[in-house]
Amino acid sequence: MTSIIQLKDVSYRYPVGDEWVLKHLTVDIKKGSFVSIVGNNGSGKTTLCNIIRGFIPHFHKGELEGTVMLDGKDMSDYELGQLSEKIGYVFQNPFTQISGVKDTVFEEVAYGLENLGVPVEEIYPRVEDVLTLVNIQDLREKNPFELSGGQRQRVALASIIVMDPEILVIDEPSSQLDPIGTDQVFEIIRLMKEKGKTIILVEHKMDLVAEYSDTLILLDKGTISVQGETRKVLSDPLYASANVQYPHVTEVALELQKAGVPLAFLPIKYSEVATCFQTSVGGLHDDSSRFE
Repeated sequence: MTSIIQLKDVSYRYPVGDEWVLKHLTVDIKKGSFVSIVGNNGSGKTTLCNIIRGFIPHFHKGELEGTVMLDGKDMSDYELGQLSEKIGYVFQNPFTQISGVKDTVFEEVAYGLENLGVPVEEIYPRVEDVLTLVNIQDLREKNPFELSGGQRQRVALASIIVMDPEILVIDEPSSQLDPIGTDQVFEIIRLMKEKGKTIILVEHKMDLVAEYSDTLILLDKGTISVQGETRKVLSDPLYASANVQYPHVTEVALELQKAGVPLAFLPIKYSEVATCFQTSVGGLHDDSSRFE
């Protein structure tokens, strides 16, 4: 796959800080891939997202070292308006993403297109299509501030999706949602993955990360501890030493291995539980090569 975002030896510190928040990061994100960024609080996840979406150095000044490339062009050579068309950002808190200047969900979703000067005759069908896609047609005439957290998060996603960016940067979308709201939001993210969008997700619910991610980046105190294909990262001893949560099924499997239970491979999804215990005549059948 073609690279769409590249960071080469990137370090950053904020204007009022003495410490480097990120240190010597090198990342290569492929077009159409689903990348998750995980790590403990203070590891630099949101700062990395701000670099990827161009808020650093365009908005947050500070001190940025290294090179950040978007589609083969230096990020600093883009205008913020150009970046907003290529990269959509969904905030952790859906209550802060609502503009506050529109009275209905339909108008809220259309707001970004209006700011870009998209003709009215084009705005209406695009908004209708997105409302259908994210299954919020029944909310179209509702005031955004009268919605639940899960509903607002879907409206926030719709307002970004309608802009049709190539890249979606999504910062902990489930942090304030119940399980039903989380499932609804991740169904939308799944649809975006199927449409070939490049998705960069910050998320602490590792069951979801394991289910959706192609690759995983583990941040620890501003540095990349390990990165690569999701299964390999979760199997890496460096991941274990970072004290970051595992997917529940992986956590149980690791405990079973400690207890002496042999497994064909380390499961990271619930759907893999049956096959990780698969046996054949003469003992355990190891088919872990199919995950390499």
